[in-house]
Amino acid sequence: MSRRRETRPIRLLVAGLVTLTGGCGGGGGASDAVKVGAIFDLTGPTADVGTDYADGMRGFVDWINMRGGIEGRPIELIYQDYAYQVSRAEQLYSQFIGEGVVAFMGWGTGDTEALKLRIAEDEIPFSSASLSHVLGDPAEAPYNFLLAPSYSDQFRIALDWIARNHGDGTPIVALMHNASPFGLSPARYGGEEFARALGIELALYEMPRGAVDYTGEFSRIRQSGARYVIFQNTSGPAAVALQNARSLGLDATYICLNWCANRQLVDLAGEAAEAVMGTIPYAPLSVDVPGTRVIREYLEGKGEPIEGKTNAYTQAWWTFAVFAEAMRQVVAAGDELTGANIKAALETFTDFDMQGVTVPLTFTPTDHLGSKGLRLFRVEGGEWVPMTEFIRAPAVP
Repeated sequence: MSRRRETRPIRLLVAGLVTLTGGCGGGGGASDAVKVGAIFDLTGPTADVGTDYADGMRGFVDWINMRGGIEGRPIELIYQDYAYQVSRAEQLYSQFIGEGVVAFMGWGTGDTEALKLRIAEDEIPFSSASLSHVLGDPAEAPYNFLLAPSYSDQFRIALDWIARNHGDGTPIVALMHNASPFGLSPARYGGEEFARALGIELALYEMPRGAVDYTGEFSRIRQSGARYVIFQNTSGPAAVALQNARSLGLDATYICLNWCANRQLVDLAGEAAEAVMGTIPYAPLSVDVPGTRVIREYLEGKGEPIEGKTNAYTQAWWTFAVFAEAMRQVVAAGDELTGANIKAALETFTDFDMQGVTVPLTFTPTDHLGSKGLRLFRVEGGEWVPMTEFIRAPAVP
């Protein structure tokens, strides 16, 4: 069956609750539930950002179920903490597939890359918090979808900004990265080649897991003459590193990629976070756009504080919202709610309106990198403030 191209917004989230739910109120019971699997890092090395992401996922499910679910069918989210362990992720994936899930929400780079072939064999549409570039290539990962710019695209945006604003001489950039496939992803998938093409001298510095001090790494960075430090890590390690750099008086421009450009970094690093830049794909809740208002209204209605929620909450909420809309289209068309049909629906999304939280999404059968743009933010007075409009990731020269 052919599907028409989808260009309208997810109107449910902002104007009348008419798109995803098909109306308010009750509907199907447990036997009609749409089962979705998820793994979260709630106790492992990335729990500092993983907990908020998990809350955003669960918040969206609660919100949509209160409004009738998907065409009257409630979502049943089946999830567990996997503590960032690849073997545990593989075990839970098998368990949840056995329980009949039709889609899956993942987390880490290592486990998502390890699962991508099984996901394709099982025909399970999968969106991970990992933004590894390879996961947006249907030739490599046919059932994976990226709903934010890949780490490589984020890295290129940061490197391009450096090249445009550096002035005379060769820019020297240090990439301080998590000791994992997640940490290496920006450089491994095109980042090193892009830096060379721009005439940037790039060096990688591993941030060992569990480290509480990075002065040794900064001593080497100082000796290298680097004027720019880019972090590919989560908030906790990046905050420690910023405090180390401040105590050493290291004069540099600091840029956080996705998972440390958030409220937690400011809270943990304090004054050391001032003037830090960030590649932020999804708007923090402090940015007033239609797509954040619906989240704020939900949290206020539940009596939950908005303060302390990070842009990871926004990203998780809207990631699930996009998958829910694809499911709604399948059900509304009278088709069976299978992974293959959900995938086909996603692949019709063209300039799909994300209500200001991020750029419009486009998926095709040959490109699952749905988003290729973001805004650069900077910490000013303890708050993340937009410093650019949305920027599209530059092509490799």
